[in-house]
Amino acid sequence: MTALQTLTIARESPLGADLALLHARHTEAMHADTPPESIHMLPASALAAPEISFFVLREAGAALGMGAFKRIDAQHAEIKSMHILHEARGRGLARLMLDHLVVEARAAGFLRLSLETGAQPSFAAARMLYDKAGFVECGPFEGYGPDPMSTFMTRAL
Repeated sequence: MTALQTLTIARESPLGADLALLHARHTEAMHADTPPESIHMLPASALAAPEISFFVLREAGAALGMGAFKRIDAQHAEIKSMHILHEARGRGLARLMLDHLVVEARAAGFLRLSLETGAQPSFAAARMLYDKAGFVECGPFEGYGPDPMSTFMTRAL
């Protein structure tokens, strides 16, 4: 069995007991160089909302990454809380998760997928990932206002 054969991405509850490390690392990363008023991540309890589809990337059963999208309206969704553990980075797992979210959002009937990510240098890799996946910068969307610490991106599905 190859390494790719041991990778799975499945819809799960964000409240799973073995996801605490993913949520803790995501929270730590978001607070590392972003002022509190500019942090837009959702805690695990909020990710359990009915309008959110939450997915976990696992390798041989171990949770290495997570990603979600939230329904904004019948045609538009937002990527939320995408994170890959730092020790698993550099293997294309973030792109794998992002591609999965795009496919799932399209299958759910959405026509547009948007996101908010940091504007700081520490988020450069994330912005590059989204850019390579066809996302383009846009203005603030549903619920957001202008913020120099935020980069807003969108793409048609």
